[in-house]
Amino acid sequence: MMKAIIFDFDGTLANTLPICFYAFQNVFKKFDNKDISSDGIKDMFGPSETGIIRNNLSSANKEEAIEYYYETYSEHHNRLVETNLEILELLNYLKKLDIKIGIFTGKAKRSLDISLKELNMDELFDVIITGDDVISPKPDSEGLIKALSILGVNNSDTIYIGDSDADIVAGVQANVYTIGVQWLSEYQTSTFSEQPNLIIKSIKEFKSSFKLGIL
Repeated sequence: MMKAIIFDFDGTLANTLPICFYAFQNVFKKFDNKDISSDGIKDMFGPSETGIIRNNLSSANKEEAIEYYYETYSEHHNRLVETNLEILELLNYLKKLDIKIGIFTGKAKRSLDISLKELNMDELFDVIITGDDVISPKPDSEGLIKALSILGVNNSDTIYIGDSDADIVAGVQANVYTIGVQWLSEYQTSTFSEQPNLIIKSIKEFKSSFKLGIL
């Protein structure tokens, strides 16, 4: 059995894509007077929210826009993001098996902390690597390798789980067992350009694979 499982966050552990899209769309509308689709926002993913705004906003008021993003994200989180009891059950199930669990996400620490607290996940993880903790964001595997080092586990004993091409590339580059998931109602990638070791469509399927010793 694997010793550690590291998860992406947006679209993997929580259906937070709606609040991300909403907050970014409000930022670009308010500061650039631009209407950007969800797919347009998704194309910017990679850097943290701060990086996305600094890289893509035309307005010179970037710091004000960043603050507005987090205000919007926090204010509307409960309206747009529901607690997923099945995910919480899975995380607690893994902890009972003495498997170390972690997060490697492109999100900034500030927004991740908001989501973890709102979703009752803030005390569950053994390691958290955010977009603020790396020089090179996904698809670079820097953050994943850093997480392995902190946990003190080998790549052969680790699973990385994500819902985007960038997640899969990072996992493959780090030479860990990489799973592409499409188990939430909103996720980032329908088909992966890089082939993961496994594609899973439901949390029930993942738990069954674990119980049967497939993983």
